[in-house]
Amino acid sequence: MSEEAWVDFVSGWISGGVSVLACQPIDTVLTRMQANASIQAAGADKVASRPGTVSMNIFRGMVSNFGVTSLWRGSSAMIGAVPVQNALLMTGYGAGKRWSESSMESSSKNTVLTGVFVGGCVGGVLQSFVMSPVELVKVKQQVVGESVTSATTKVCQGIFSSSGAWRGLGATLLRDGIPHGVWFASYEYAKTELTNYNSSTKDDENEASDDIAIPMLSGAFAATTAWGVGYPADLIKTRIQAGSGKGIFATGQAIVYESGVLGLYKGFSLKLFRAIPASAIGFLTYETAAKFLTSK
Repeated sequence: MSEEAWVDFVSGWISGGVSVLACQPIDTVLTRMQANASIQAAGADKVASRPGTVSMNIFRGMVSNFGVTSLWRGSSAMIGAVPVQNALLMTGYGAGKRWSESSMESSSKNTVLTGVFVGGCVGGVLQSFVMSPVELVKVKQQVVGESVTSATTKVCQGIFSSSGAWRGLGATLLRDGIPHGVWFASYEYAKTELTNYNSSTKDDENEASDDIAIPMLSGAFAATTAWGVGYPADLIKTRIQAGSGKGIFATGQAIVYESGVLGLYKGFSLKLFRAIPASAIGFLTYETAAKFLTSK
């Protein structure tokens, strides 16, 4: 592996760990919402039908029934896997960008975006085989309430069964393939546009603030566009892994039957509430770590 690839891998690993620790409570609430989990605070059934109350009901129910630490259920599995996942993705991003930049003496913006998109798609597909069983463990912890030991044991026992450890893999591939290409291409596009916009300012103070603002704003934009594409597959994946769905098409049909086409975006605002800061923090950490490592 080249030095540049190692920098991408290590920087991605660090950014993945930081983003999980920061945003896991939101992920726990979202997962229970997607799976239609019923844990709510006392009296929540009286207001559950009002818009905007479901996520707060789940949050209060988790805290009142299981304590604040229950919001980090599934974090042990994710902290072990997400840094590896992110490292693979960032390696794909860096490889795609370097390939597109070296494929032509003067690479156009579209050429770079194409390389980044392809690298993101490839990285997304590859890491799906890592994340699908790990997310199954996470869902079992967050929705069913199993311990990490129990959930991990059951998933490992079904490692050679499509209905065991690989339950939801097809939906995971749909969620993580093209959407990750969109994620990286959107990030690269926003980063380039913001950098060009600020290029007239050369003083050190603004340069230092740009090193923070540009990755965070670009990461926020990238998360919004990527999840706009991939969220329905994420919802279907969670339903399948929680045991309330039996196939991508059948689960999608059931969701549409329950709530209409917009039901495929149930919990989307909460997903963005988690994904935007996670992506912003992740890309800032990646860029900062990469700059530090390349300066050594």
